[in-house]
Amino acid sequence: MKLSYLWHGLPGHPIHPPLTDAAIGSLTFATAAATAQVLGITSHAGAYGWWIALVFGAVMYFASASTGFLEWLTISPGTPLKRTVTTHALVMVAAGVFFALAIITGHDHYTRGLVGTWPYILTLIGFGILTIGGWLGGAITYVHGMRVLNLVDEPALKASAPLATPEKKQAEGA
Repeated sequence: MKLSYLWHGLPGHPIHPPLTDAAIGSLTFATAAATAQVLGITSHAGAYGWWIALVFGAVMYFASASTGFLEWLTISPGTPLKRTVTTHALVMVAAGVFFALAIITGHDHYTRGLVGTWPYILTLIGFGILTIGGWLGGAITYVHGMRVLNLVDEPALKASAPLATPEKKQAEGA
């Protein structure tokens, strides 16, 4: 087993996408919790959930960005894939900045069980940009096929962890 599997994941099972799922899920919940608080559906609970989800989402965001950067380093320069991944990364950094600003400016509101106007606006902007970045991330996988093995006839058990078999290593020239 290669050491790089720790940060790249197994063939056909990269580490980056599950980390993005955790980050996007947390930040989506944060946006929903803030909206519930702002609309008066919750009193204090929405604000607490919003800020805690933002912080957890930021931690997962950093982990996702780190693994994404390591993937970015492996892409051939000047290719359409590299341009799409670079655009995805820049959009996601922009979203991350808005969420970080929401965390920073929203802390005082959070401690009082509130979602302030500006932190809420920053959260909404971050979520909008995050949605665009997620769309581009989908293009990387589903249009460009990055890290997709496309082994439709692979047995189910092998598909769950397709480590290179001796035949595959030989075919890959390893």
